[in-house]
Amino acid sequence: MIIKSFELNKIKINTANIILFYGKNDGEKNQYFKSLKKHNKEIYNYEEKEILENSDNFFDKVLTKSLFENERVVIIKRTSEKILKIIENFTLKRLEDTIIILNADILDKKSKLRSFFEKSKEFICVPFYQDNEQTLSKIASNFLREKKISISRSDINLIISRSNGDRATLFNELEKIELYCKGGKKISTEYLSKLTNLIENHSISELVDNCLAKEPKKISNILNENNFSNEDCILIIRTFLNKSKKILILSNDFSKNKNIEKTISAAKPPIFWKDKEITRKQIMLWKPENLKKLIYKLNDIELQIKKNLSNSLQVVIDFILEIPLTDTNNKI
Repeated sequence: MIIKSFELNKIKINTANIILFYGKNDGEKNQYFKSLKKHNKEIYNYEEKEILENSDNFFDKVLTKSLFENERVVIIKRTSEKILKIIENFTLKRLEDTIIILNADILDKKSKLRSFFEKSKEFICVPFYQDNEQTLSKIASNFLREKKISISRSDINLIISRSNGDRATLFNELEKIELYCKGGKKISTEYLSKLTNLIENHSISELVDNCLAKEPKKISNILNENNFSNEDCILIIRTFLNKSKKILILSNDFSKNKNIEKTISAAKPPIFWKDKEITRKQIMLWKPENLKKLIYKLNDIELQIKKNLSNSLQVVIDFILEIPLTDTNNKI
């Protein structure tokens, strides 16, 4: 069964328990997920890979519910055709006060997963199409009106152009304007140009840092909190390469002087104070020879994803999830 994204508020638990979201509009998807939190829903995030590796454990968790829990929403991120066999098993099982949402990227008409949900009378399929300029303009105008912020039509157009057609980026820009205008402060076109679209991708940097520090829980949290796309993969791998090369230099210095504090303090460029602790951990965890192997592997992965961008996210996610399990005293 297919419904439009604007009809999502009509869905009730126990009338439609399993829903497929597909498409590139992560901003609109995230809006819906945030609205669920506001309505006191318990949100659980899973990677598809986790479920495929231990489906029995997943069934037990989803089908067992505490008397003290609110209605639950289980979000399975980055889903593909592989999840279909798992979902088919749920037709034989009873879900109480639980919605399962499969969050997928673009699925073509030949997709078995998409076809299964579209033809089903029991489950729901929701396509999320990319926003156009008219939709984004309406979103921006409504937001500014609600916050009682007055700016010109040309300035609204500027914000929309800076968002690159992405609803999530647009909200990020609007929230920056809201913060600036608190207390009735007015914003000029000149300052608006400086304020908007100065986004640094802290999520990717934080993800890579925690991979190199072998922090599986933090890695999992970052992956669950961010909807990385295939297009992000090159940036993730490039960030990984740059940080690995910097740690390699420091690791070589440490292997010579055997003094971690001296290695940190002598680093060029200097390491910012808040990054010293995680950098210290990375140096202690990785030997130079293993960092070299990691760099070679990253170069191979970059070549792989350039050849096949459509499968790049799964390749990168698999690699990231394996990092904490590798023995860096032996081999990658």
